[in-house]
Amino acid sequence: MNLNNILIAFGLTLFAGLSTGIGSLLAFFTKKTNTKFLSVSLGFSAGVMIYVSMIEIFVKAKDSLVAALGNAKGSWVTVIGFFGGMFLIALIDTFIPSSENPHEMYKVEDINESNPPNQKSLLRTGIFTALVIAIHNFPEGLATFTAALKDPSLGIPIAVAIAIHNIPEGIAVSVPIFYATGDRKKAFRYSFLSGLSEPLGALVGYMLLSSLFNDITFGILFAAVAGIMVYISLDELLPAAEEYGEHHLSIYGVVAGMIVMAISLLLFV
Repeated sequence: MNLNNILIAFGLTLFAGLSTGIGSLLAFFTKKTNTKFLSVSLGFSAGVMIYVSMIEIFVKAKDSLVAALGNAKGSWVTVIGFFGGMFLIALIDTFIPSSENPHEMYKVEDINESNPPNQKSLLRTGIFTALVIAIHNFPEGLATFTAALKDPSLGIPIAVAIAIHNIPEGIAVSVPIFYATGDRKKAFRYSFLSGLSEPLGALVGYMLLSSLFNDITFGILFAAVAGIMVYISLDELLPAAEEYGEHHLSIYGVVAGMIVMAISLLLFV
């Protein structure tokens, strides 16, 4: 395994995970979030992830598995791996439910003297949200790392898409903790730590699977990564994008994300 590729893949995963800290900083230093921009950005992220999953990652997974197992068996294993990835992230959603929408916006203007915060409730919400996001980010970290390890040119747009996805998660963690404690550093710390689960997922996955990396392992992982990313886009990114803005804004973001992803892939042909 090329050490340079490993370092690049881990660096991209680290960048994506720590983008929760960007959301935390935005929450503290802007009086009001531009929800229309956030809607387009989340739609853009979904477009990037759906396009690259279906057009590039799924195809690469199938190519690896067909080369190793033959056309019929390789095709079946690719499809099973794809839906297996969806099933995995769906299980996490089922057994680690969130008490709050992890993308819910907490705005400074919503909490004031006439509408004081319930400090105990907010602190519990913030900590629980951090835990939920950390668990959800673990397979995302493995997905980003695996894609970047196999093809660094794929890793960059995927890492950027995941980073955009993580920004509102950082807001969801940090703001309730800040209003519960009045401590910006503590709020930022929880937000930061929830994002660290992504590079942790990459490290654990690599340590467990590094000795098994071959065409079959990569093919199955790639198929599962495609399934995970499509599920996240449909279950989290698109609903959140519509929640923050008009329906058409989120769709415009999706189309823009697909176009940018398509052009970036063509540049590497």
